[in-house]
Amino acid sequence: MVKVPVNLNRSGRQVMPTDQAPEGATSPDAKPVLQFTAKRRGKAPSHLADLDLSGRKQVLKDAGLPAFRADQLSRHYFGNYVADPAQMSDLPKNMVDQVRDSLMPTLVKPVRTLEADGGLTIKHLWELFDGSRVESVLMRYPQRTTLCISSQAGCGMACPFCATGQMGLTRNLSTAEIVEQVRLAAKACEDGDLEGGPTRLSNIVFMGMGEPLANYKAIVETLDRLIKESPEGFGLSARNITVSTVGLVPAIDKLAKLGHPVTLAISLHAPDDELRDELIPINSRWKVGELLDAARRYFVATGRRVSIEYALIRDMNDHAWRAQLLADELNKRGHGWAHVNPIPLNPTPGSIWTASTKKAQQEFVEILRKNGISTTIRDTRGSDIDGACGQLATTVAKEEEAK
Repeated sequence: MVKVPVNLNRSGRQVMPTDQAPEGATSPDAKPVLQFTAKRRGKAPSHLADLDLSGRKQVLKDAGLPAFRADQLSRHYFGNYVADPAQMSDLPKNMVDQVRDSLMPTLVKPVRTLEADGGLTIKHLWELFDGSRVESVLMRYPQRTTLCISSQAGCGMACPFCATGQMGLTRNLSTAEIVEQVRLAAKACEDGDLEGGPTRLSNIVFMGMGEPLANYKAIVETLDRLIKESPEGFGLSARNITVSTVGLVPAIDKLAKLGHPVTLAISLHAPDDELRDELIPINSRWKVGELLDAARRYFVATGRRVSIEYALIRDMNDHAWRAQLLADELNKRGHGWAHVNPIPLNPTPGSIWTASTKKAQQEFVEILRKNGISTTIRDTRGSDIDGACGQLATTVAKEEEAK
């Protein structure tokens, strides 16, 4: 990590994450604690989407059913977005219950659905088999329709500004529980649930609840289901899929070796270890320099430009000198390999976790661009419906406790 030159102007107020208890904390002296062990170890029911095509055939054979039905069921699921065997007209009625039990159990059910942005954004809160809850957000844009999905129930990364991070990790989602969020969204697009009529789900971002790379095996299997054509999967373009991480360096290197041209998004939020150690607790294991080195290796291996996510927090990480340091750290590793997405934080009155001023945001962006860093301010969606991950789940849980 390059030291900040002493002549850089560090004037201005400096707020630190430790100046206030983490979001949602129950005591003023609460501290973020990394958690890699799930609270629950229950396993979701086995589902068609957990398996590749050969695995699906084997399950049917073991159940005394014709193996060729695996292709048929898979085309219904991945091609027509149908998950209920009873709705499959070409499946004999005497097989429906057996197929449901062996390959197509119900994995998620809706708890609450909220709309925002004139119906262009839909947020779902889902309940899983064990009562765990996760969120997904479906967003329609002029040229694409994007789904933000969850990979874990809760999260163990303990970032103090994140509602999900303060839940702790309940458990990893199974491959099928992640895939099912995609199927339901694809069906909603086809049915015209979004404003503007029917559309096609085109983009997937692993930016919902959880740290995707902490559930690595399921993420890799999910990518397989997303990318492969029906009957193996949905046939989405790998280039339209983004996997985010707060910085699990070994997993980034493993993902790079897979060769899938998916976009890697780094939730950086600070270019210096002094702040990032407090803001993103995993930085205590892999420092900024190590993380950016891994991100650069990912670019070299895949040819895919890396996204650097940077939530602008007033007086905490939005200083001009930090914009310059970020530019310097990226440029010293080459040019054109990274794209920065500054994210305007939703204002939280009375909290240290609040939005940067327009002036600070503009200056931050201008410094990056003047240093040749491709920069686009993130288009935020759903701020009026608890849009940030974990907010809706927390709100509903509090309402239920109050009853």
